[in-house]
Amino acid sequence: MGGDFARDPYPVYAELRRRGPVHRVRTPEGAEVWLVLGHEEARAVLADPRLSKSWKNASPTLGVEPLATGVSMLSSDPPDHTRLRKLVAREFTARRVEGLEPRVREIADGLLDEMLALPDRRADLVDAYAFPLPITVICELLGVPFLDRDAFRAWSGTVVGSAPAQEKAAAKAAVTDYLAGLLEEKRKQPGEDLLSALLHTADEDGDRLSADELLGMAWLLLIAGHETTVNLIANGTLALLTHPDQLALLRSDPSLTGGAVEEMLRYDGPVETATYRFTTEPVEIGGTVIPGGGEVVLAAMADGDRDPDRFPEPDRFDIRRETRGHLAFGHGIHYCLGAPLARLEGRVAIRALLDRCPDLALDVHPAAVTWRQGLLIRGPHRLPVRF
Repeated sequence: MGGDFARDPYPVYAELRRRGPVHRVRTPEGAEVWLVLGHEEARAVLADPRLSKSWKNASPTLGVEPLATGVSMLSSDPPDHTRLRKLVAREFTARRVEGLEPRVREIADGLLDEMLALPDRRADLVDAYAFPLPITVICELLGVPFLDRDAFRAWSGTVVGSAPAQEKAAAKAAVTDYLAGLLEEKRKQPGEDLLSALLHTADEDGDRLSADELLGMAWLLLIAGHETTVNLIANGTLALLTHPDQLALLRSDPSLTGGAVEEMLRYDGPVETATYRFTTEPVEIGGTVIPGGGEVVLAAMADGDRDPDRFPEPDRFDIRRETRGHLAFGHGIHYCLGAPLARLEGRVAIRALLDRCPDLALDVHPAAVTWRQGLLIRGPHRLPVRF
């Protein structure tokens, strides 16, 4: 899983899929997992109740720790998952997301003002735009005060990447300490923000989030709330800049922006494989029986969205394509709660970038772009552009 695979994993996945939908592989972190390829097969995995998200059901010999601390929707099964999602969804409404659009536009324009003022008309788009936009949005939404963004970016990248276990543990501890302190401050001085609301929200029966659940939810919302959108913006911009016909089409017709974002998600989405699922009983997939007892099943969503049985000419980037059914936000009960926010940020970010930067171009050969390692998050470390 070296640089060539990180740069373009799709041919490897396609070759494996031709051989069959299920393969036993070792992840960069050292875990042995069952990798599932193909659109229908991945979709079935994402919705199979026999595959648990709770680490309590992981094999004791797995040798890999959970990404986050605490309990969240991402690491729980019904009925706990149902309860947690219900409590959070009360505060994460479509109306609240829609109301953020003017502020997202304001943030995007401010970042582009700074970028366009650079004297040499060159920048790393990840550093100047793709990272600060979603981290600012999610911090404001959650009520996170001044954040050392360089430190947090390093912690987050380490946690979701393929760093050695000791480095991951240190980054995880740093994020946990920060969030625990933040939640304590919110208890003392609540504000008009999502974290304060989650501290005090309750359903009709008086049910509230426990301390462990609050910590897990803060982890999920802050890490997942920016990591995915950073790479949606970066991957999507790279796809446009390497497909000049599609870039010209999108420049000429702003009404295509929503569809373009969906094609970016399908063609080169920010989440390569789903988070771990654990077998609670033997599961047959494509003629292969995966044993019970906490075996890890990993759905390759990136491959599912390049499956020719679902998307004709899947390796062609086409912003007019019918993309319904793509797996970039998952499927089933764990479908991403933040999908509307990610879509909003993607639309605003891409449209503002194209409108404000008519001469935007890559400043390196596409093969020179370096990619993040690991099977979870897909995106470039840097994206040098000129404008």
